[in-house]
Amino acid sequence: MDQELRTQVSHWLTSVGIASPDDGVSTGIMVLGCLLVAFVGYVLVKRGVVSAMNVVIQRSRVSWDDIFMKHRVLEKFAKLVPALILNIILPLALTEHPLVSSLADRLLDVLIVILFVRGVYSALDAANEIADVNLVSRRLPIKSFVQLFKLFMFFVAIIISISVLAEQSPVYFLSGLGVATGLVMLVFRDTILGFVAGIQLAANRMVSPGDWIQMDKYGADGAVEEVSLTTVKVRNWDQTLTMIPAYALVSDAFKNWRGMSESGGRRIKRAINIDISSIGFLTAEQKQHLGKINYIKAYLERKRVEIAEFNAKVQDGDMPVNSRHLTNVGTFRAYLLEYMRNHPKVHQEMTLLVRQLAPTTEGLPIEIYIFTNDIRWAFYEDIQADIFDHVYAILPEFGLRAFQAPSGADIRSLKG
Repeated sequence: MDQELRTQVSHWLTSVGIASPDDGVSTGIMVLGCLLVAFVGYVLVKRGVVSAMNVVIQRSRVSWDDIFMKHRVLEKFAKLVPALILNIILPLALTEHPLVSSLADRLLDVLIVILFVRGVYSALDAANEIADVNLVSRRLPIKSFVQLFKLFMFFVAIIISISVLAEQSPVYFLSGLGVATGLVMLVFRDTILGFVAGIQLAANRMVSPGDWIQMDKYGADGAVEEVSLTTVKVRNWDQTLTMIPAYALVSDAFKNWRGMSESGGRRIKRAINIDISSIGFLTAEQKQHLGKINYIKAYLERKRVEIAEFNAKVQDGDMPVNSRHLTNVGTFRAYLLEYMRNHPKVHQEMTLLVRQLAPTTEGLPIEIYIFTNDIRWAFYEDIQADIFDHVYAILPEFGLRAFQAPSGADIRSLKG
C-alpha cells in the first residue's frame, strides 16, 4: 500500500513540475520540504481537528470523554500524522540514495508502530480510569485486563519492529521463540507465576479494589487499592502499604471481608463471663422487681404459668430439687434476647442468638451472637461498646456479677 501511495504522489509531483532530485542540493531541499509538509500536517491536525474535538468534549454533558482528553489520547494519535506523511514522501526525496532511503523507510515504520502503541496505551489508561470512576473495577479487575492487553501489544510491537528492521516476516521470529521458552521460564519464573495468578484472580473475582482482605503471613490487613497482574497493593488500617505477590493469593489462604460488606451486616460475637457463685433461683422479691422490666414482662408471666402447672403435678414440689424454678441467669439471657430484638442497630434479618457456652475457670460465658446493621468500622465499634456497656451495667439488676480475676489490690486488701 505504501508503494502504491508513493507512486501516485510521485506522478502528482511530476505533473506539477517537481522532478526527482538528482544531486545533493536538490535532495536536501526535498528532504526539508518533506519535513515542512509533515510539520504543517501535524499542526493542521492538532490545531484544527484535535482542538475542535476537545472543545466538543468540554461542552458535552458526559464525563468519560473528559478522561480521554485528560490522558491526551487524541494528541498522541495526532503524532502519527507526520510520521505517516514522512513514511510516504521521504523515500521519494532519497531516490538517489537507496541505502539511506531503505533505512529511513524502516525507521519510520518502527516509529509508526511505537506511536500507535503509545496512543493505544493512553486510551487503555483512560478506559481504566473510567472503569474506576464508574465503580466497574469493583466487580471486574479492569486494570489486570488492561495490563494484559498492554503486555500483549508490547510483544507484538517488538516482533513487528524487529521484523521490519531485519526485513523478515514476523513468522520467522515467532518460530524462534520456542527455542527460548525453557530459558524464559527459568529466568522469569516468578513473573510468569504472578502473571498466571493475576489472570486467575481476575477471572474468579477473588480480589477486587476496595475489598477488605486479611493475610497474616504478609502482614496485610486493610483495603485493596490496586490489583495488577503480578502484585496486589493493600493499604493497611495503619496507613502502611503491603505488596502481596498475586500468586500468593492463589496458593495461600487469606480472608476476604467482601461478603460482610455486601450483606449489610457485621458480626458481634462476644461473651460476658458470669461469676458462677452469683447464679441462683429467683426469689419472690426478685420476681416482683424484674416483673417491672418491659422486655421480660411477657416472658415472666408465661414462665410463671408454665412452671406453676408443672409443679402442681409434682410430689413434694416445695423442694427446689423436685420442682422447676426460674434462675437469674436464665432470666438474664431472656432479657438480653429481647433487648437485641428491639435494638435499632441490630440486624433483625440475620442470625440473632444469646447462648450459654461451656463453663470455664473464668465463669459461665453468656455469648451474644448478632449482626449490626451498620458495617462501617467506627460505627460498628460504637454499637458494640454501647451494647456491652448496657450489659455490664444491668447485671446487678438480676443479682449477677461478672467474673474478674483478683488483682494485686484485692490480695493486699485481704491482708488488712
